[in-house]
Amino acid sequence: MISGVKVKSLKVVPDERGRLMEIFRSDDDFFNKFGQVYLTTAYPGVVKAWHFHKKQDDNVTAIKGMAKVVLYDGRQNSSTYKEINEFFVGEHNPLLVHIPKGVYHGFKCISEEEVLVINVPTEIYNYKKPDEFRLPADTKKISYNWEREDR
Repeated sequence: MISGVKVKSLKVVPDERGRLMEIFRSDDDFFNKFGQVYLTTAYPGVVKAWHFHKKQDDNVTAIKGMAKVVLYDGRQNSSTYKEINEFFVGEHNPLLVHIPKGVYHGFKCISEEEVLVINVPTEIYNYKKPDEFRLPADTKKISYNWEREDR
């Protein structure tokens, strides 16, 4: 596991009215502070990658559909430098992934319908000076193939 990354299994509590799933709590051991909550989506097969932040941590889950969330440790002083983690997150595997600042990340919609991803970052988005540092999904700087791997 990449240094600083945390994964929390999310418990779904169903009853005859529907279901409830707690996602992120201020008493989680990796909670730092609250910035904002936002929803991002991707259509089937779409990749949204790569980027990292210098100031904020992200806390990501998928609430509809499935996403392959991929992390790459680009922090040269990290004990897990150049390590890659993959997480399959969504309806069939409810997880919250805590992504520390400095770790590149992205996701691909792997479901047959649009994936709905919620992020709770530790900072608010700064429209004038975004804390986002991007590379294209097919960059040569990160050795990762976003294509489906049939095992």
